[in-house]
Amino acid sequence: MSVLFTVPIASTGGSIVCTNPTAGQGQEQQNIYLLTFTSPKDNRLTPTFIDALVLALDIIEHRYPKGVVVTTSGIAKFYSNGLDLDLAMSTEGFLDQWLWKLFRRFLTYPMPTVCLLNGHAFAGGFMLAMYHDYRIQNPDKGFLCVNELEFGVPLQTPMMSIFREKLSPTTFRNVVLEAHRFGGRASLQAGIVDAVGGIDEVVGLIRDRKLLNKAATGIYGVMKEEMYSRVLNGLDDHAGNLAWREKVEEKKELLQKKALRNVEEFEKGSKAKL
Repeated sequence: MSVLFTVPIASTGGSIVCTNPTAGQGQEQQNIYLLTFTSPKDNRLTPTFIDALVLALDIIEHRYPKGVVVTTSGIAKFYSNGLDLDLAMSTEGFLDQWLWKLFRRFLTYPMPTVCLLNGHAFAGGFMLAMYHDYRIQNPDKGFLCVNELEFGVPLQTPMMSIFREKLSPTTFRNVVLEAHRFGGRASLQAGIVDAVGGIDEVVGLIRDRKLLNKAATGIYGVMKEEMYSRVLNGLDDHAGNLAWREKVEEKKELLQKKALRNVEEFEKGSKAKL
């Protein structure tokens, strides 16, 4: 593979390396850009990691011919283990200034994007994979899972909406309300990924679906903006999402108080009959 450029991830001593996995296989094949991120120990989505990944996408868009962007991990066990929750909670504006920015960049990127899931993708890592256009998963190693239910962290609108948009209702339920762990073959059966395999299968998918020329007319990103307008609205209206959640919580509190009064009246009536 020929190295095109490298973006450092200062906080972990890691990097994102852009290579061409099909160098020497013809002029058209030169336009596959493989971004391999290695940010020990498990590719957490931190501000510095996100800044580096967004910069890599910017470099490809503005300095290289249109083609296809593929992301994968240089860490065998993990594609990405999601957020560093302590850092996310202590970084002001982390969601709308970093995480939503990353999701939005992939959702609207003006070239096809393919996620090569070499290992585990949990929580935010799974979400990042879903914000790609296509996904290929290792058939023998690694799980996809949204496990926030297990440690009591509710999903916000942009975290939830991408699954709602791209998955069947049954799979969406199993992902969110069961925290189900999907291995490669189960992911394929559930429609989460497009194929199982490695880089050869990625190149095969790009070839078979003729993805290398899809961005040529310059409207690929526009088509995705229209296609995923509901998800995009959620990414762009962080304040609105929070206001909606506050209204829901207020309504829920009123209903719970009313329900509790009804229960107490029922219990009083039951005791009076004894």
